Amino acid sequence: MSITITFNELRRLKDSLPDGATHRIADELNLTVQTVRNYFGGVNYEYGKNMGMHIEPGPDGGIVVLDDTTIYDMAVKILQEKNKEA
Repeated sequence: MSITITFNELRRLKDSLPDGATHRIADELNLTVQTVRNYFGGVNYEYGKNMGMHIEPGPDGGIVVLDDTTIYDMAVKILQEKNKEA
């Protein structure tokens, strides 16, 4: 199932994650860390893959369509865990 959000919302989610979260996501999903970074807007495809993120110009950094929400869902779960601890 895909979701549509703004690029800035996606970056805010990434920026809200605790230290080490990108490594945790990569480890649990058997991906490279750079692939996870690319999912959140990085562009290093030499060491990582594109994970079905499409950006269209628009307000708030543009519109992002995430074809595969696995990384997004895991990031939200990690953020919820972080907020429960606080």
